[in-house]
Amino acid sequence: MISEQLVNLSRLQFAATALYHFLFVPLTLGLVWILVIMESVYVMTGNVVWKDMTRFWGKLFGINFALGVTTGITLEFQFGTNWAYYSHYVGDIFGAPLAIEGLMAFFLESTMIGLFFFGWDRLSKTQHLMVTTLTAISTSLSALWILIANGWMQNPVGAEFNYQTMRMEMVNFWAIVFNPDAQAKFVHTVSAGYVTGAMFVLSISSWYLLKKRDVEFAKRSFRVAAAFGLASALSVIVLGDESGYTVGEAQQTKLAAMEAMWETKPAPAGLTLVAGINEAGQKNDWEIEIPWLMGLIGTRSISKEIPGIHEIKAKNRERIVRGVVAVTALEALRANRDDTVARQVFELNKADLGFGLLLKKYVTDVNQATPEIIDKAVNDTVPRVTPMFWSFRIMVGLGFAMLALFALAFWSTIKTATMQKPWLLKWALWMLPAPWIAIELGWIVAEYGRQPWTIYGVLPTHLSVSTLSVNSVYGSLAGFVGFYTVLLVAEMYLMFKFVRMGPGSLGTGRYEREPEQHNTIPAKA
Repeated sequence: MISEQLVNLSRLQFAATALYHFLFVPLTLGLVWILVIMESVYVMTGNVVWKDMTRFWGKLFGINFALGVTTGITLEFQFGTNWAYYSHYVGDIFGAPLAIEGLMAFFLESTMIGLFFFGWDRLSKTQHLMVTTLTAISTSLSALWILIANGWMQNPVGAEFNYQTMRMEMVNFWAIVFNPDAQAKFVHTVSAGYVTGAMFVLSISSWYLLKKRDVEFAKRSFRVAAAFGLASALSVIVLGDESGYTVGEAQQTKLAAMEAMWETKPAPAGLTLVAGINEAGQKNDWEIEIPWLMGLIGTRSISKEIPGIHEIKAKNRERIVRGVVAVTALEALRANRDDTVARQVFELNKADLGFGLLLKKYVTDVNQATPEIIDKAVNDTVPRVTPMFWSFRIMVGLGFAMLALFALAFWSTIKTATMQKPWLLKWALWMLPAPWIAIELGWIVAEYGRQPWTIYGVLPTHLSVSTLSVNSVYGSLAGFVGFYTVLLVAEMYLMFKFVRMGPGSLGTGRYEREPEQHNTIPAKA
């Protein structure tokens, strides 16, 4: 059996690299569409300030994109180095979206970004706008295929286990592509990226306005970010509701943990705002809830119940018992592929094979599992409730705080001069980290909430890792964290450097902090 320490270290290493990588991805997803908006205004009006805005924010986009690529490549290699059995078990399915992402999206994205930076004087205005638009589209396509792969891990449709090859095999490619869980994750994640890009531009523009630097440039950027951010924040909330519904359909365990719902409540269930969670007693000591709301979000009805953790555990116990039968029959088939009785037994119970494999964490022969070991496996099927519950609520709280900020910022650009509201500008500045915190917490809810599975209900995490030494994982973990920290510091240094320089870094002579003589930007676009 694989040691628990090795499994935990492998999980920690992948989590660390993924969390680092996800610091860069959302800004790439959102900022590129803001560039499209700014350059579109430039093409339509011919006002050079909009070109300068595209170039300046594009420079910050380029720095972020380079670091995102560097950290992202490592993640794909880790499937082979740290999760070799996972790659063997589901590689035919999981590898297809990743290969398409590389061929369809990443190569196009990289090519278009090169043309974006070096094509200003070589392409016409319309041609360059097309390049910027294709960059944005390819960035979204890249996210789409990655999230299709991840969505399949959350809801493994379009595939079946083949006892002859001992692997999961694809049976319906389009079911995987149009997996409801994957589609919901895509639109929700991309919208969260839009919010990140908008908050980035809004916060930095607010800093310029507070400093009274490059005011007209900053006002225009502020207006674009406020409008784009308001639409994006509304989208995140609406699409988050859809994501909650797909979780309720495919991963009831995750939903119950997110809500600290220990008991099945009468339909429609209420949404728990806050609670005193008692994990040892498997109950909430107290809770405040909004009646009906969780039932409407999770089931889209007022009559369908959402199962609580205790009911889910009881069902999982039954599935583990049936899974023992499936594992035993599979081992008989491995010894004799012509054993028709074993094949019939396996076909009847193969849906619960993954639950039987949960026992492999504790015993080599699942038939030797005692009731106490089965109890441990049952408890493993539900992630710890406290981190799930509070991660979700902090994420949602930050989402509504950002919605309020964007709404007030947008209103201020319509009704009053932005410079007359320094409290709003300071609020926008201090909210700069909010989308990253919310997104990282969302990642924790999605990925930690899937435990103990790498493929939900199919392949347990403890069976997915490579047979590495603990020391080698310690070494690579330290190396990755150290290297990624250097990259993060480098990005922060470059970002701060060019933000402090402002649009003067373009060297056009039209802005502050340039050696060239300053020109006045027209007050009206």
